[in-house]
Amino acid sequence: MSINLRQTSLACAVGIACLGLINTATAADTRYLLGDWDGARTGLADEGVTFSLGYGSQIAGNTTGGVDERTRYADQWLFGSELDLQKLWGWQGGKFNVAITNRNGKDLSTDAGLGTFQQVQEVYGRGQTWRLTNFFLAQSLLDGRLMLKVGRMGIGADFAAFTCEFQNLTFCGAQPGNLVGSYWANWPVSVWAGVAKYNTSKETYVQLGAYQVNPSYVNDSYNVHKGLHPNFPDGTTGALIPLEFGYTPTAGYHGLPGSYKIGAWYNTSDSADLMFDQNRQPLGSTSVGALQRDGAYGAYINFQQQVTGTPGGVGATVFLNATQADKFTAATDSQVAAGVQLKGVFDRPADVIGVALGTTHGNGRRANAQRVANSAIVNDGYEVAAEVYYGWSPLPSVVVRPNMQYIVHPGGTSQNDNALVLGLKTSIAF
Repeated sequence: MSINLRQTSLACAVGIACLGLINTATAADTRYLLGDWDGARTGLADEGVTFSLGYGSQIAGNTTGGVDERTRYADQWLFGSELDLQKLWGWQGGKFNVAITNRNGKDLSTDAGLGTFQQVQEVYGRGQTWRLTNFFLAQSLLDGRLMLKVGRMGIGADFAAFTCEFQNLTFCGAQPGNLVGSYWANWPVSVWAGVAKYNTSKETYVQLGAYQVNPSYVNDSYNVHKGLHPNFPDGTTGALIPLEFGYTPTAGYHGLPGSYKIGAWYNTSDSADLMFDQNRQPLGSTSVGALQRDGAYGAYINFQQQVTGTPGGVGATVFLNATQADKFTAATDSQVAAGVQLKGVFDRPADVIGVALGTTHGNGRRANAQRVANSAIVNDGYEVAAEVYYGWSPLPSVVVRPNMQYIVHPGGTSQNDNALVLGLKTSIAF
């Protein structure tokens, strides 16, 4: 497994800097690596201004699989702020959120030729550039029962939302974005949108959203030049409308918290059929383009439940995510992921062990089109991914997660060799 010295030196430099700063941190300010700025950070928060400055990096190297053994490094910077408008100006229930991200690096899945459906470095993708990731106003009404949001935001922050502690994309973020990412935009992509969430009780809610669908937002070339502009580009094709019902008991199973979500979506845009052309002949058999379907759709479940330990603290939490997209337009049409995260291992309350297993399925209709076109690779099966990680947290502001991934039938085909990937995921809150 070859190692890029520039990437390795960058990782080491970040690690050395972190260790130096850790030595200067006190017990009172370890939530942020740079501390409380001599009390200024707390003072600003009391006035209604909070800041977010974060860094995340992911190293991955394959020992088997692909066409070559390589090591790749990718990272992301986050610069954000939230304004509590009630504290600042007496605007009751109002908050404004802005976040800018910057991604850099290279992708092992592509450079080593792994052929995977899902990236082995989830932080890579959507363009290695600056982006406006959040730019929205949130308004709480009816004593907090109704929440409205409008502005630029990502879909996965509100719908099918899931944590991102694993490094393989199969187990990270809102699952629909892993299947239909051409119009379901997860972090760090944002689109113009509006969301209404109504808490029907203390433990149940329903929410509905409307998100702009515009290919420009997922176009690397566009974002290199205009990724930071809060503009409204030409080319909007329709709206993505997700609906979600949630049940979030704080003292459910044996008094332990859980989260149970079920949702569905509809994209009003015309969407290309994977198998037929405009004459309803197999794609590639004539010169005309793909048949245009009236919209695209899908559904998902998202379950998490703590099953042992103290509520919200040490103990084991299990999860199950499953998503089905429509068979006509989604090249990967289903994904299922399940796992467990055990917090508080080896008498270290903040350390976590995570284990997960998931599958992503290649749409058989797309595979039929590949056969007609005599493609060298036909993606009509299941990609199976497994990952185990250990999250070491020397401070609440620093988490280091060495991990191991094994991918069977990358890209849903036995034509690609199984891949063993060793990784290191690091996150720092400054």
